[in-house]
Amino acid sequence: MDLLEYQAKELFREVGIPVLPSQRIDRPTDLKALRIPYPVVLKSQVSVGNRGKAGGIRFVENTIDAIAAARTIFNLPISGEYPKVLLAEAKYNTSQEFYLAIVIDRLACRPVLLGSSDGGMNINTILDRIEQVVVDEEFSSFYARRLALKMGLQGDLMLAVSEIIEKMYLLMEAQDLDLVEINPVGVDRNGAVMALDGKISVNHHAVGRHPNLQPWQVVDNVRNRLRTLSPLFKDAGNISILCSGNGLALAMLDGIAQGGGCVSQCIVVDPACGEEMQLALDRLGIYNRDRGDSSTIDVLLVNLLGSEIDIFQQLIQYLPHDRDFTIIWRVLEQDRDLLSGLLPLSVKLVTNFDRAIAQTLAIAKD
Repeated sequence: MDLLEYQAKELFREVGIPVLPSQRIDRPTDLKALRIPYPVVLKSQVSVGNRGKAGGIRFVENTIDAIAAARTIFNLPISGEYPKVLLAEAKYNTSQEFYLAIVIDRLACRPVLLGSSDGGMNINTILDRIEQVVVDEEFSSFYARRLALKMGLQGDLMLAVSEIIEKMYLLMEAQDLDLVEINPVGVDRNGAVMALDGKISVNHHAVGRHPNLQPWQVVDNVRNRLRTLSPLFKDAGNISILCSGNGLALAMLDGIAQGGGCVSQCIVVDPACGEEMQLALDRLGIYNRDRGDSSTIDVLLVNLLGSEIDIFQQLIQYLPHDRDFTIIWRVLEQDRDLLSGLLPLSVKLVTNFDRAIAQTLAIAKD
C-alpha cells in the first residue's frame, strides 16, 4: 500500500521529522479558508511520480490564483490518475537538496539505507551520487552517521541529516514499512533541514496490526500502482529489470549504470498481485515470436519477493523462441537448489546482488 504525500507527512510529523505547515484541500473552495500564509505550493496527491514535470505542482501568491490553480490540478491526470485531494504547503527556499530512503531488501533480509548528495526531479543525477549502507546488525545511530558521511556531509549538517535517517528507520520499524523515502530533503541558508516530499510503502500483510493506517487502505487501480522509472530508460538499451521496490530499483539501476550498461525498461511491481504482475510482463518488451512483436532486449534482471515458481510460470510464455535471451534471477540461498532443476538453461540463478549485476552486464555486452 503506497501512501500519498500528505499521509506520509502525517507519519513524519509523529516521529519528529521536520515538515512544513500544510493543509489538505478536498475542493478548490477550501482555499478560501487556508490557514497558511502565502506564497504556498499546491501539490497533486497521486500515487505516481513526475508530478512536477506533469504540471501537478504549482506555486501561488494569493487566493484567486490558488483557486484557479487548484481547479486545473484537480482536472489534470498524471499517468492516468486524477487526484482526489491536494496538499497546500508553505513555500521553502532551499540552498541544497538531498535524497534519502530506507528500503527492505527481502532477499538479503536486511534494511538498506540509501542517500544521495543530490535530490529532486533529476533521477539521473541522484543515481550518479547514490550511496548505500546495509544494516547488518541491530540498528544504531552509527549506521545513519555512516551514510551521511558517505554522502559527503560534515559538521552540523551531517548530524541533522543523520538524525532524520534515524527517525526514518524508527518509523519503518514501528509501522512495518517496506519503503520510507524523502526526496528532497531541503536545506535552507541557515542550515535548517526539511522533508519537502515523502513516499511511504506499507507492507500490505501488516496493515491489520496498525489501526492508524487502516483508514488509508484503499483498493488501488492496478495501472496506477505499476511504477516505472521512465527518465532512466534508453531506447537503445538491451537490459530490462523487474523488481519489487523503488529503492531496490535505484540500487540495481545504479549498479548497471556504473558498469556501462543501458536499461531499456525498469518496472517495479508487487509480485503478490497477479493482475499487476500480468500487466508488468506485458510491458517488459521481451515478447515472443507468436505475439508478433520485436525487441532489442537480450537480458532480463529479476529481483522479486514472492513465489518464484509461480512467477516463472507467468513469465515463460513471454520468452522469445527465435533468438538468444537470458534471465538473471536473484533468489534466496535456500531456493536455488530447488529451482535449478526446474528452469531452462537460459535462466541463471544467483543469490548475490553484486553477482547478479555483474552477470547481467557480461551478457548484455557480449
